[in-house]
Amino acid sequence: MEYQARYITQDIKLSSYEDKFFKSDIMFDQHMLVWFLSGETKIVQADATYLFGKGDIFLIPRNQLATIINYPKDGEPHKTVVMHLSLATLRNFYAGKNINPQPKNSPKIFCFNNHPLLESCLASLIPYFDMKDIPADIASIKITEAISILRTLNQEIDQVLANFEEPGKINLVDYMEKNFMFNLPLEKFGYLTGRSLTTFKRDFKKAFTMTPQRWLTHKRLELAYYQLTEKKKKPLEVCYDVGFENLSHFSFAFKKQFGLAPSQL
Repeated sequence: MEYQARYITQDIKLSSYEDKFFKSDIMFDQHMLVWFLSGETKIVQADATYLFGKGDIFLIPRNQLATIINYPKDGEPHKTVVMHLSLATLRNFYAGKNINPQPKNSPKIFCFNNHPLLESCLASLIPYFDMKDIPADIASIKITEAISILRTLNQEIDQVLANFEEPGKINLVDYMEKNFMFNLPLEKFGYLTGRSLTTFKRDFKKAFTMTPQRWLTHKRLELAYYQLTEKKKKPLEVCYDVGFENLSHFSFAFKKQFGLAPSQL
């Protein structure tokens, strides 16, 4: 995979993928504002799927699980400007403001497709990626400008950006049944359910009577079987949708559980 990234600061980057596609299951530990210059991205969450392309602008709230698949398109690489809205930056921004957010369990992705104010703000960053000596306060000014525009465009954005709470302990069974297809370290699942790794493993075995690794593989293969037989999807598509990292591992595990290779269905 040929990946390139240029930074103004660690919170603002120009990202480019030249390969056929790039896929990853991730947890967003910071809010991310993304502007598409070229290419296409498919974002799959537990209860929603999004497709973004050239010109689109969107905000992904933190502590969200998603499968990200990036594609070049129309002969152009997958290229985006990405702005991280860190907790430290947001604490400074909201200091002194009378905001009392009512946290939502699972905030959705905010879409601001082709909005001129946001596009102008993000487009003004492009020249800085080619500069060696960048004024120290430029990044801070641009991030503050972006947050201010977001608040103007959507009055509900404060409920997300001004919420600095960490995930609390939640129902483990409900959460895992909803998010098992995301291939993340167990530590991340523990964090998102409000548990240490040790407590997560203990509570998991008590709830499901088996180890997390075994249960996750079983659930992903069950979903794969359904998608292959009922939804008529192709094995390669199913492989990534249900949380496997490569087709050979998926095919091996599938045949071991069902006695047939995915292609034979």
